[in-house]
Amino acid sequence: MVGVLLTALTLGVLQFGFAVYVRNVVHDAAVEGAYYGALADRTPEEGAERTRTIIARTVGAEFAQSVTGQAIDELGYPTVRVDVAATIPIAGLWGVPAALRVSGEAPKESFDAR
Repeated sequence: MVGVLLTALTLGVLQFGFAVYVRNVVHDAAVEGAYYGALADRTPEEGAERTRTIIARTVGAEFAQSVTGQAIDELGYPTVRVDVAATIPIAGLWGVPAALRVSGEAPKESFDAR
């Protein structure tokens, strides 16, 4: 009886660790994509594509349901935002689709001197 309880507890801790890992990977991919899309010779869509690539290589392409890149104004400055809706794993690799929503922002670079 104690063995079953300890096994369930161990599996729960491992699952929680995996969910935190997926969340961190997806968030870091969104930030990396935003910085990539904010380069002077890149577009926000290229940043979103980079985010998709990073997520696919690390946790699997099926985790990212929606990845969008857009140019916005943040406090009067041009900014690139990458938004990601991803699956948060609940039991093993299965989880709730689009339950995890993260975004990354980066200031847009330009060749113009100010």
